Amino acid sequence: MKRRSFLKTGAAATVGAVSLSAPAYATGKRKLKMVTTWPKKFPGLGTRAEEFAKDIETATDGRIRIKVYAANELVPPLGSFDAVRSGKADIYHGSEYYWQGKHKAFSFFTAIPFGLTTMEQSQWLHFGGGQALWDELSGKFNVKALACTNSGVQMGGWFKKEIKSLQDFKGLRIRIPGLGGEVLKRLGATPVTKAGGEIYLALSQGNIDASEWVGPWNDMAFGFHKITKYYYTSAFQEPGAAIAAGFNLDVWNSLSKADQAIITAVAGDNYQKSLAEFNARNAASLRVLVEKHDVQLRTFSDDILIALARTSDEVMQEVATTDDLTKRIYNSYMDTRRAAMEWRAIADEPYMRSRHLYENYGKKL
Repeated sequence: MKRRSFLKTGAAATVGAVSLSAPAYATGKRKLKMVTTWPKKFPGLGTRAEEFAKDIETATDGRIRIKVYAANELVPPLGSFDAVRSGKADIYHGSEYYWQGKHKAFSFFTAIPFGLTTMEQSQWLHFGGGQALWDELSGKFNVKALACTNSGVQMGGWFKKEIKSLQDFKGLRIRIPGLGGEVLKRLGATPVTKAGGEIYLALSQGNIDASEWVGPWNDMAFGFHKITKYYYTSAFQEPGAAIAAGFNLDVWNSLSKADQAIITAVAGDNYQKSLAEFNARNAASLRVLVEKHDVQLRTFSDDILIALARTSDEVMQEVATTDDLTKRIYNSYMDTRRAAMEWRAIADEPYMRSRHLYENYGKKL
């Protein structure tokens, strides 16, 4: 064979080999498993987990594909954290306060009583040092977590009897997770932790007397209005409940910097979209609950709210003394809370009040 002919043939063979092997190597395709704490296809929570997974696949042009397992399909809902920590699953989608048994500071990254609203939580994570502190906490458990969903301000819960005074909390068996449960416990209630899919049965069988869950959209989907009619606003326990995607830290570190940036951006986009969706769906669902199902809206009295706030402050200060990391998270969180309250008192609150002064504005034409 002539040398020139050999070079041409060899070059062609080399190009052919590269074209055959490049896609699998260059794209670095990954198939990951996500476990959730939500029932399958559950509106706004289960569906948002699936949307998050689909958005990552789209944004990475199919290089990262995520199979979503609803609660109990691969692991129990409250077993999601350990499944990801140990490597049995790659990602969880759930509320960080479910893991407060691992470390009390996790509650700060979902919601704490009388804490940050949805956008204030985002403010803290992005501009108040919250994400760095979250990374430090989660890293101790081999997890990298990102806020990717928020249900907005939640409701105070469903009660079989009206809550007219603090005395009505005595002996009340209520499903409520997180530190809100500790607050009610100190006021005489018995807090119970149950996954969402277990609440209806517990209420209908009389195992609990009341339950908070999310808001009108999700609550109506579970049918709580069929069991009890007293629906309280003033959700002191979850003014803006953030939901996280927690990645096994080894899996996260194995991703390219580009893919980490893509996933972080997708998480932020889902955070915003989920808030918009919850606000829209909650407004429509509340109208149905009140007008069609005769649900009775109630608000906790100022006396009750003041007692709840005082007790919440006691609980949070005790939590802050758990260890140095929790103290740093507490101080950082409360710095953002104070700054946000000062600004909202000057800007948001006067505007919101002014919108109600003239109720005929914006009539449908």
